[in-house]
Amino acid sequence: MKIRKVTANSRRRAFEVATRSQTLLFPYVMAEPTPSSRDKVVSIAVDRELGNEGFTYVLESGSEGTIHIDHVLDYNKDPGYVADVLLYKLTLEVQRGLKKSSLSTRELIRRLGTSPSQF
Repeated sequence: MKIRKVTANSRRRAFEVATRSQTLLFPYVMAEPTPSSRDKVVSIAVDRELGNEGFTYVLESGSEGTIHIDHVLDYNKDPGYVADVLLYKLTLEVQRGLKKSSLSTRELIRRLGTSPSQF
């Protein structure tokens, strides 16, 4: 998911991240380095080097931080992102189980009732 625009909202103490379909908040306290009333955000921009999938900000102290869209989606519990992470974790667990199994690949395919290409 690409970021279209990002702004720093000091009132809400959060970054406002606009994508094509929604605007999400990411609180300052989740960022490292953390912006504060003593060390405010002086510049913020969508990072082209991350393929527009992240943004970089600079604080008054000169500290710089970068946040990827995955962190924003995870914080906001985006349904699509959560489903992708769950599928990934399930895939890893199945792969671990297959390594421990004494069944051959052909036998697993037969028992699952699937084709070798789908397996």
